[in-house]
Amino acid sequence: MIETPELFTRCTVEREGAAGAAWLAELPGIVAELLEQWECAPDGEVMHGGVGIIVPVLRRTQERAVLKVSFPHPGNVHEPDAFEAWGGRGAVLLHERDDERFAMLLERVRTSTLEQVEDGDEVVAVAGRLSRRLAVPAPAHLPRLREQADSWEEQLRRDESELTHALPRYAVDAAVATVRELGRTQPDLLIHGDLHARNILRADREPWLAVDPKGHVGDPAYDGGTLLKTRALSLIGAEDLGKAVHRTVDVFVEAAEVERERVRRWAQLHAVQAAFWARRHGFRVARGGPLLDRITEFADHLAQLLTRPA
Repeated sequence: MIETPELFTRCTVEREGAAGAAWLAELPGIVAELLEQWECAPDGEVMHGGVGIIVPVLRRTQERAVLKVSFPHPGNVHEPDAFEAWGGRGAVLLHERDDERFAMLLERVRTSTLEQVEDGDEVVAVAGRLSRRLAVPAPAHLPRLREQADSWEEQLRRDESELTHALPRYAVDAAVATVRELGRTQPDLLIHGDLHARNILRADREPWLAVDPKGHVGDPAYDGGTLLKTRALSLIGAEDLGKAVHRTVDVFVEAAEVERERVRRWAQLHAVQAAFWARRHGFRVARGGPLLDRITEFADHLAQLLTRPA
C-alpha cells in the first residue's frame, strides 16, 4: 500500500473537507487496484501536485511511467482528452486512462520544471513554443472557453460593486470589453488552459513536455495571459516594471506566433480577475496579512499597466 504524502493529505482535507477525507481513505486501495489492472509495480517515492498524487511505476515491459490519481473534480475531467488529442506532441504521452477514478498512466519525465530555469526570456520562449504546438483542432466534446464568457462578465461586475478595491473603472471596463470582444468568439483550438512554468517538465523524448492541462478549447493567446499572470511575481523587483511586463508579452508572442494585442488583453483580464480573487479568497502563498496586501497591490498595478498598449 502506498503512503500518501502528509502535506497532500492536509491540503486536500482543508480544501475539500469531509469529501476529501473520504477520498483519501480510499486512495491506497484505488492505487493498488490500478497497479494490478495496468500491470505496474511502484518504482519510487510518491509525489503530489495540488489535486493529485503521482506514483512512479515500472510497466510489465520495464518501461518507466507514472500513475496519476486526482481528486474527482470537474476541472480534471478533460485532462486525458487533451493528452489523447496531442498524442505526445508537446505533452506527455497517455498510456491508459480510468475516467471513473480520475486516473491515468502517463509517460514518465523528469522532476525538474521550467520554473527552475534562471533566464526569464528562455522560460517564456519555451512556454510560447509549446503553446504553439499544443494549439491543434479540438475534439467536438471538449468545453469551449467562450461558454464561460457570460459568467466572467457577471463576476467582474459583481466584484467591482461588492469589493473594496483600488482598481480604476477604466481597468475593469477594459477587462469586460475583452470578455465581450474576445471571449465570446474564440477559435476551436485545443489549448492547455493552465500554462505556467511548473506545468512544463524536462524530458528525454523532447527537451520539455507539458503536464496538467485543463483541456479547454479557445484562443491560444489566452495561454499567454495565463503565463504572464504566473510569471508576474518574478518581475516584482524590476527597475521598470512596465518595460519588463511588455518584454514578457513580446517574447511569448514571437515564440507562440500569436497576435500581440490579444495576448496583452487576455493578460490584462487575468490580472483584473487575480486582483479581485485576492480580495475574496487570498492565494495559496498568502491567505492574509502584509504579503497578501503586497501581492494584491501588485496585481492592481499590473492590471493598470496592461490596460493600454505599450
